[in-house]
Amino acid sequence: MRIIVLAVLVVAFAIAVVAIYARATALTARTAPSDIEARLARFVRSFAVSQDVKDRRNPVAASDEVVAEGMAHYADHCAVCHGNDGSGDTEMGRGLFPRAPDMRLPATQSLSDGELFYIIENGVRFTGMPAWSAGTAASETSSWHLVQFIRHLPKVTPDELTRMKELNPRSPEEIRQADEEEQFLRGGRPPAPTPSTTSHHTGAH
Repeated sequence: MRIIVLAVLVVAFAIAVVAIYARATALTARTAPSDIEARLARFVRSFAVSQDVKDRRNPVAASDEVVAEGMAHYADHCAVCHGNDGSGDTEMGRGLFPRAPDMRLPATQSLSDGELFYIIENGVRFTGMPAWSAGTAASETSSWHLVQFIRHLPKVTPDELTRMKELNPRSPEEIRQADEEEQFLRGGRPPAPTPSTTSHHTGAH
């Protein structure tokens, strides 16, 4: 009977904590997680990933070619949230809860290659990080290339950032503007001016 009462009290306490948290935060994504939330989330994620996964070594050796391939993949798939420089300071990255991390900092760089690969392949629940695995050997190789590029982020160069900008996906408005400019250069009418205001809900990872 005492065990039942204790279990009921624990459940009631947990429900009360969740209710207080929900009311206090309004479950909005506009505010950054508290330091306690961030530490708890990192602990839970680390606990959930097996040691075998953490100990996996990158089978793709680092080279200029591998980093370049990882950079191109990152620019096309990841930069809209994480930024070309890995800072996470993008419209999408700032709107996520939790915010897209600055992957140049120790919180990301201290993760093992196996952990980074696991996160890329499987995503992270309760965040904006999706699972990118396609279940193929080619997909895994691309993820390992990304791991090598993530390691390179703290020393990415201005020239690399310029090349990445050219590889970033373009919005429909940017594509339309480029098409009109090309038509104008071929003797067509001048391109229409780009609207001064754009939607705040564009982009996809």
